[in-house]
Amino acid sequence: MQSLENSKLPIIGSTEYVEVAGIKNIPAKIDTGADTSSIWASDIDMDKDGTLVFSLFNKESPFFTGERLKSTDYKAKIVRSSHGDTQVRYRVKLILKIGGESFETTFTLANRSRNNFPILIGRHSLEGRFLVDVSKSEIEHRHNPKTPRLNRELEEDPYGFHQKYVK
Repeated sequence: MQSLENSKLPIIGSTEYVEVAGIKNIPAKIDTGADTSSIWASDIDMDKDGTLVFSLFNKESPFFTGERLKSTDYKAKIVRSSHGDTQVRYRVKLILKIGGESFETTFTLANRSRNNFPILIGRHSLEGRFLVDVSKSEIEHRHNPKTPRLNRELEEDPYGFHQKYVK
């Protein structure tokens, strides 16, 4: 097994700022447990000639430019979430810049508006290009401010907590 110190591959952390389609400083989660990369897309539509049309992010996002991207080089994929749910998503190729490297990679288009990170970088985009050091993180993790209150409720009344939130 090769050590991180002896590798010639650049080392990135579990979160990084990336550039996609010319949009800079987008926070991304590096997820070696995910096969494919995913990007927040909205207004996904298909022209009658078969051209896929979409926007990256949406109006609620600071990264939204309003630009409509078009692609005739796309595929469909069935994606299974960590919860076991499946959905059909389009896959498109976009230019990704991460850790000083710029390359074309495949992203599934998804509504990531509820995710902490608008982009997830999976292992197929990373393989042979980077090593991931999970002790490094480019982005400070935001903690949910509701968590301490939830734990106080749990400590005060475990049964009531379970009935209110879990059951």
